[in-house]
Amino acid sequence: MPISESRLSEIRSLANAARDKKASLGPDIDLEKFKEFVQRNRVENLSSLNSQVREAAIMSGMDIAEEVRSGSFVQLNHSVIYESLNKKYKDQLQIMSTDDAVEKFDFIEDYFWRIVKPDQDKYTAAVALNPTHGYFMRVFANQHVEYPLQACLLVDENNISQNVHNIIIVEEGASLNVITGCSLSKSDAYGIHLGISEFYVKRGGSLTFTMIHNWADNFDVRPRTGVYLEEGAKYVNNYILLKPVKSIQSAPNVYLAGENAVVQFNNVIYGLGNSYIDLGSKMYLDAPNTRAESIARTIAADRSIIYSRGDMIARTKEACMAHLDCRGIVFSKEATMYAIPALVSEGSVKALLSHEASIGPISQEQVEYLMSRGIEKDDAVSLITTGFLNLNIPYIPAFIENKIRDIINATAKEAL
Repeated sequence: MPISESRLSEIRSLANAARDKKASLGPDIDLEKFKEFVQRNRVENLSSLNSQVREAAIMSGMDIAEEVRSGSFVQLNHSVIYESLNKKYKDQLQIMSTDDAVEKFDFIEDYFWRIVKPDQDKYTAAVALNPTHGYFMRVFANQHVEYPLQACLLVDENNISQNVHNIIIVEEGASLNVITGCSLSKSDAYGIHLGISEFYVKRGGSLTFTMIHNWADNFDVRPRTGVYLEEGAKYVNNYILLKPVKSIQSAPNVYLAGENAVVQFNNVIYGLGNSYIDLGSKMYLDAPNTRAESIARTIAADRSIIYSRGDMIARTKEACMAHLDCRGIVFSKEATMYAIPALVSEGSVKALLSHEASIGPISQEQVEYLMSRGIEKDDAVSLITTGFLNLNIPYIPAFIENKIRDIINATAKEAL
């Protein structure tokens, strides 16, 4: 095994010590409730997925025909059921199960549980002690892949804890675009998704990562993500949540460790039903001339509760810049929204940190202006809200944009 026994023993020891360690944020989940282990058989191609699973995959951004994708990875419950790499890109990148990568590559120990710690909380400990795959992606040095890699993590049974560990490595001077989604093909499923993600972008590399979440009323989600950026590296994180979820709590840690590293977060969040949503990011500016930006557009409808957080922590003694732009709209009298920006300078005397946070209604003046141009009131509200959520996220599938519009149209009457 490429990972030394001493390192594995260290990981297990740390995880065991944190088995009951509650997370600092979000509702506490009793993991003992989720005991089922469900395996599924592999499929020959994405078109052969059963209709429910295929529809869920499509709603998570998957291109079933794979015509504009460089490779694909699909996990259903606790089994990897499909993985492929376009032959055109075999000398440029790799995609496989993390379990397979751990068995295959000697270098994997340098990237395995390094920026996300197994003892962070009970959820990281659960994945460290009982992992069930996840994806490994790696693009070789100085390679620029034309089409995105795509991955989908699906659940179609009850009482499941899907414990995945994802690793992405962008080698020096390379670039990669990833579209990934997590979803349920059984709309009333109850369970939990625990997703550990460790992303490494090396000198001069670039990674654009788009995550689409489609969960349901009875499902809990606890992602734990760490990103490490070397000199001149760039990371763009796009996150989209458009369906109800019982609870989700996540705040990726991004370490801008190299000079001139850049990070940008774009979050589009639509709280529906009784969703409890606690999302944000923590960006550590540790090197000169690093730049960080976080943009969030959030709508709280129905009885949803939303926390929109953003922490910018400057730790370099040289110049750096960071900006938070967090804006929200509350559509329902029963919904609650919190905007919580945090700017921290730890002796960073040259840091320029700023934030713009607001929660407010749709402007009556804007609605009246559009109505004066012959647009119906509901349509005017929909247009304004669509513009509010439009962050021009690159590579977002057209049907996701359509889905945003559909949800807005369905709730527009409550906006004023």
